[in-house]
Order: sequence, then structure tokens, then C-alpha cells
Amino acid sequence: MNQSLENINLKNANIYFLGIGGIGMSGLARYFLQQGCKVYGYDLTRTALTDYLSDLGAEIHYDENISKIPQNIDFVVYTPAIPKEHKEYRYFLEHDFLMCKRSVVLGFVSAKLPTIAIAGTHGKTTTTAMTATVMDEAHQQLAFIGGVAKNFNANVVIEADAELMVVEADEFDRSFLTLYPKVAVITSMDADHLDIYGKKEQLELSFQQFANQVKNCVVVNEKIADDINHQNKKTYGLQEDCDYYATDIALHPNSADFILNYEDGKIHVHLSVSGNYNVLNAVAAFASCREFCETMSLPFDARQMAARLSLFNGVKRRFDYRIERPDFVYIDDYAHHPEELRSFLSAVRNIYPGKKICGIFQPHLYTRTRDFAPQFAEVLSMLDEVILLNIYPARELPIPGIDSQFLLDQINCKKKILIPDNQVVDYLNTHRPEVLLTMGAGNIDRLVPQIEKNFRIN
Repeated sequence: MNQSLENINLKNANIYFLGIGGIGMSGLARYFLQQGCKVYGYDLTRTALTDYLSDLGAEIHYDENISKIPQNIDFVVYTPAIPKEHKEYRYFLEHDFLMCKRSVVLGFVSAKLPTIAIAGTHGKTTTTAMTATVMDEAHQQLAFIGGVAKNFNANVVIEADAELMVVEADEFDRSFLTLYPKVAVITSMDADHLDIYGKKEQLELSFQQFANQVKNCVVVNEKIADDINHQNKKTYGLQEDCDYYATDIALHPNSADFILNYEDGKIHVHLSVSGNYNVLNAVAAFASCREFCETMSLPFDARQMAARLSLFNGVKRRFDYRIERPDFVYIDDYAHHPEELRSFLSAVRNIYPGKKICGIFQPHLYTRTRDFAPQFAEVLSMLDEVILLNIYPARELPIPGIDSQFLLDQINCKKKILIPDNQVVDYLNTHRPEVLLTMGAGNIDRLVPQIEKNFRIN
């Protein structure tokens, strides 16, 4: 398939994106638009991302309509989230179009530039955005981020004459195995996507295979350092035996300070985001940039890197403050795995000790809810009040007996309720919390502006 892409003039191609609104798909679509390609696409839902692509010249429709597919398509990019029975997917398959998974196309683009890849079951989006922020001033880059980075107000950075690429390496569907970076980070390796991998051991084997494809250096979180092998492995964390580690951490609302230690010295770092896990993400970003500069014989300036980290403004839906005032705090986060929730809630507890914390959580996928129900129940029990929404199915069909009530029954919290999303705002008006959190990876983001507007008015 890569060989077929080699034969296409990507400066003048007609490309169709099946699922164009996804965070990874929309980034690639924008890249090809800026390369001068003609971009067409389908998605189920119109969003700000698809509207932006339309403004750039993409032709997008939102119904399964074969008659809207142009006949001069050079190749089709699709996401595994598209059901195999989808009418347009079947049409392309039956008419022998060149069909490429998003990950294959991303690997094709990455092969043209020396690359820093950030992998991990969680932490990778923020670390990717931090890495792109650090490299932005010193070098022309191409960056693909799995979220909207506030510094760029985009999920992709496309600079003329890019000399390097920063990319989020997604383990879902083994997508990251299309990448062969110079330097990589592995932030975490918790069990996830068991609908794909079956067992955690298979997930770990996939991460090791990814590490095997890294040409120069793998930067690994200290917690999983013994589980990843590479001829040039560097570690990061909070312990002094790491190659890169943080000490003297001070967490504040909306910021953090720490000392970043590395083999050549130490430097103070101020972050405009909070949480111990963001400190670790910053250490990983610093390490990846430093190792990349060494690999490529580029100048390295620790002070400049620390200064760039201080300018990092966060990623939308990652510890995303929506309202912060003395009587009320509202934070939105993408956390949808038990360990992500644990890190997020622990950080909130540390910043707001003694405050009553209410969390609204939308479970994502029936299989993930089934596979990790005890872990979800344990971590959600950290809250003073739990508001549970119905499971967001994404690509899955229902599983008998697996629903949000199944999860709610296991949560050990005196105040807990399961309600439809269209009742959330009214419920909050009669049960006003001190600290409110929204969490999840489904369509809970549609509630965020409604909640924010409600609490700014009332």
C-alpha cells in the first residue's frame, strides 16, 4: 500500500477521507489541503473541526450518500472506527479504490522527516503538544497532535520547509507500528483496548515492537522501564536514578514549579498547567527534545527549552479550566481510563483540599466498561458526588448486562446518580457543587459549553 502511495503525486491528488472529523483524520486532511490536494470527505457529525476544513476548501457531507462521492479519487483514507457495513466503505471496497488506513498514511508522511513520536496509553497527547511547543521556536516542524493544543489552536502544526516531525503515536489498532521515529517516548502501558489486544501481554508486546522500530533513543517512564528493551533507553520520572527527573515540585491552581534534573545539570521549570502527571509530561517532552537534538547534532539550549515549556497553555479537554472563581471551579478533562481518572482526580484533590468535588462521567465503550468496571468504580469513589451518564458506544454494539447502571451499582459513594445528558444542567442548578468536573471521551464535550454558560449566567 505504501508503494502505491509512492506512485501518486501528493501535491495534486484527490483524496477522500472516510471519517474526516476525527482528531487524527482531520489533522491529515488539513495537511493535504495545505499541500495543494483536493480533499473530500464524509463524517457522521458536523463539528468545529469539519467546519474549519470546509473553510479551507474541503468538500464534506454528513450522510452515507454514494452519489456525493467524486469519481476522480486517487485514494481513500479511512479510520478503523468506520463500520465495515458502512455504505461508502463498501462502495470503495467493491470498486477497487486504493484504501489506506489513517495510520498508514501518517507513517508515509513521517517517513519523509526525522521524527519524534510520543506513545503511551495515556499522557501522550499533552506530551506531544508540549514537545511541539518546545521545538516550535527553534525549528520548522510538522506536528500531528491527538487534541487541540491551545498554543496553536489546532491539532496539527504545518510550517514551511519542515525539518522535523512530532507525532502522537496511537496504540489503538496497533496504529503506531507504521512509524519508525528517530526518538520516541513511552509514557505508560496500562491495560486498554482489550477489544483489540485481548490481553495486556499482547498490548505490551505491541509497545515493545514499537520500541524496536525506534532508530536512536527511547525515553521511557520509570514505572515501565523494566518492561521495554532498547539499545539506547533513557528513563524519566521522580526518582534520582532516572536519566531525567523532577524534584522540588510545587503544585498550584493552573500552574506548577519544579526542578528538572538531567545528566548535564538542572534547571527550574515553571508550567502554566498543574498536576504531577503534567510535571512528568514536561520532563518527558524535555527529554525527547534533548535526545533528538543530540541525535541530529542540533544545538541544545536547556534554558530555551524550559522557557518554551513555561509558555505551554495546555490542550483542550486536558485539565481544561472552564470557570475558576472563589465560589465555584469547573474543569473539563478527556480522562476515560481508570488510571487517567486516578491521575486527574488526585491532582484536583491536591489543588482543592477540603472542597466538595462532583464529577460527571460518561463511560466510553461497552468493552472498556466491562473490562475495567471494578477499577472505574474504585477511582470514581474518590469523588464526593458522582453523576453518571449512559455509555457512549462509539464503534460498538451493546453488550447484554453492561450499562451505566451496572457501573453505578459498584461505586462506593453516598451521592451518586445516573441521569440522561439532557437533564444534567437542570440537576446541577438544584445541586450546586463547589468543584465540578466533566470527564470522558465520548460526546460529553457537547455538554461542556452548556454547563459553562449556565454557571457564568447563574
